[in-house]
Amino acid sequence: MRMIALLILIIPGLLGVYGIKLLRDSFFLKTSVPFSWIESVAAASMLQGTFGLLIAMGGIGFVAGYIFNRDKKTGKVPRIDS
Repeated sequence: MRMIALLILIIPGLLGVYGIKLLRDSFFLKTSVPFSWIESVAAASMLQGTFGLLIAMGGIGFVAGYIFNRDKKTGKVPRIDS
């Protein structure tokens, strides 16, 4: 069961790492294979950067949500009384 949970966390984590790589490459105006068909370097870089930002936020957000939910179940997150 722990192996399945580890795999569930590794896949979004790797997606987050790939998104950060796309962001870095777009910052230095280097296009990756999925975006090399676009002739304009600036347009390809902007599309790659946007795609990288979405993937990075999704992957990191999934892992953060998983950790937050686990900590909430074990009582490590304090309740806010309003």
